[in-house]
Amino acid sequence: MKMKNILLLLTLICSLASAFAQPGRKPSPTRASRADLRQKSTTAANALPQIKTQAEFDKLARVYHQGTPYSLPHLMFVIDRKDKNKIYYVNSKKYRFHKDFINGNYLSLKRGEEFFKDIYVNDNRRFVVGTLAWQTPVKAWTFEYWEGDLIPADLIKLTYDRINKTFFQPVAFKPNSIRQDEFSAKQTEIKRILPADINKNQEYIAMNTARGVGRIHVIDKLDDSVEIGYNEILVLKEVPISLPPVAGIIVSQSSTPLSHINLLARGWGVPNAYIKNADDLFKDLNGFWVEFETKLDRYTIKRADKKTLDEWQKAEEARGKITKAPPANLNVTKLALLAEQRRKDSIIYGAKSANLGEIFNAKLPNIVVPQGFGIPFIAYKNFMESNGFFDKAVELMDDNDFVHNPPVRRKKLEEFRAAIQNGKFDEKLRAEIIEKWQKDLGGKGVFVRSSSNAEDLPNFSGAGLYDTVPNVKEADKLIEAVKTVWASIWKFEAYEARERHFVDHTQTFMGVLVQEGVNSEASGVMITSDPFNPDDKNSIYISAKRGLGIKVVEGKRVAEQILFAPKSNSVQVLTRSDEDSLLVFDENGGIKEIPISGERAVLTDKVVRDLARTAARIKRVFGNTREQDIEWGYAKNQIFIFQSRPFVQN
Repeated sequence: MKMKNILLLLTLICSLASAFAQPGRKPSPTRASRADLRQKSTTAANALPQIKTQAEFDKLARVYHQGTPYSLPHLMFVIDRKDKNKIYYVNSKKYRFHKDFINGNYLSLKRGEEFFKDIYVNDNRRFVVGTLAWQTPVKAWTFEYWEGDLIPADLIKLTYDRINKTFFQPVAFKPNSIRQDEFSAKQTEIKRILPADINKNQEYIAMNTARGVGRIHVIDKLDDSVEIGYNEILVLKEVPISLPPVAGIIVSQSSTPLSHINLLARGWGVPNAYIKNADDLFKDLNGFWVEFETKLDRYTIKRADKKTLDEWQKAEEARGKITKAPPANLNVTKLALLAEQRRKDSIIYGAKSANLGEIFNAKLPNIVVPQGFGIPFIAYKNFMESNGFFDKAVELMDDNDFVHNPPVRRKKLEEFRAAIQNGKFDEKLRAEIIEKWQKDLGGKGVFVRSSSNAEDLPNFSGAGLYDTVPNVKEADKLIEAVKTVWASIWKFEAYEARERHFVDHTQTFMGVLVQEGVNSEASGVMITSDPFNPDDKNSIYISAKRGLGIKVVEGKRVAEQILFAPKSNSVQVLTRSDEDSLLVFDENGGIKEIPISGERAVLTDKVVRDLARTAARIKRVFGNTREQDIEWGYAKNQIFIFQSRPFVQN
């Protein structure tokens, strides 16, 4: 894959909503310093600064194939170069990936591409991360990096020295790439154990033992033109950097069981193995459904019969892997004010609009939900049918190139959205929308927001998939904005997300929320738990930036991030905002960007506490049963609420 696509994929894996900061204060009995928080977080339960005994290693280590000749005990390590090369031997029973430990213990709150570069790409990186393992076949301790890590030679030596000073036994280096091999070979003081030494003369290695059913897909070169299905067993010539969930993995090139892909496969519970010359061995099975099982000492692969496929189909249905039509009531045509909506009306106007109606009617103290009205699903359905767009959608989804070639699919969806934007709008509905806007919202600038039935579903939030058009001030542009929101159902990213979550595209309907705009002085999101520490259910996490919050939701820059702990009544600043601009309303409609400079404190202590109280109250509005992800704004000493949805932990 191209580097930009690798970064994009890892951005999706790592990213959460960006956040905000507040004024720094001296430590007090109710306000721990960030250093205190970090010290408290990185206790022996989470990590150790050295391993003195086998018992200490065993306490933190994961073990693959325990009690067998193929046993692989291992743990992750993190070296923080900013903190005098301090090493953390990570509790790998608790944390699955390095990012989980680093974010969860507040060592760094970078995410996405920025985080990826800081641990895998930059020569002058802050963190060095890897895995330490007992290699049963050669009876030796080794440490290793991810095969895609571009770590320079001096940091390999630094790692070697730090580990051998803090571990109770000598540890050798195991290179996992040509680059790592070449760099370490030049340093004669580094003892090495090569993968070939461990896997000597092996034609089969089980990376994950499991049984699966799927369609064989032999891939010569994995790039952007290759479509991968969730029900496929991939046969690859080399280990990929990352993959979407699949039914099984076979590689022709030996790899470490501790690679990122192999960790993912274990999480998915699918068979995963190195099989020498697999691309030649299984080329005649390409495209056929097979039953594939990996055991420690052998594998079996055979064509799937009808009975096997029937059983697989039932199992997939039980796991929810069937195409589903999200709930929708298409009998209501009324344009309804938020005051007329409740949570139950999500099947008419979408969850975003209906949930805001619920909050609007709860009349919570000291907050404002800007007035607005919802356009029901039926309006989208009628528009699509009258213009022949549903027929076009079915035609696209039956096209072989559209289905199997992502770049083609992206281009055709772009063309489809352009056609929707040019579609004929019902004149009666047009007049109703404009009249409602002028009469009930005073013709003010409005945000035209998506509110579909394919959002806030169980295990699928749909956050950020669809479009919002800000600060619309003219009647014609209001109608065009409605069409833009409707068309966003067919954005490439939205289509791909629904496909992966088995959501029926033609039964996905778009409601529209037309809502008074607020020219926020500060804005962002808050979550009624700590997203970096799933065990902390009581804290309120707040992210904020100056101006409108569009870029906060996009997560392109680190915003101000704050954690409020109600038990200790403490406000903890995690990061300051690094935004170099803010967004404000343009007097002619839309928004404009204004540059700013310097580190910015966004929220005061009082505003943080007011926001935290508001978040707790909103959670109670929705039954206090699920954590909430809340979009807010602040202007003229007033808190505004724009959205609340169940928080889905990635």
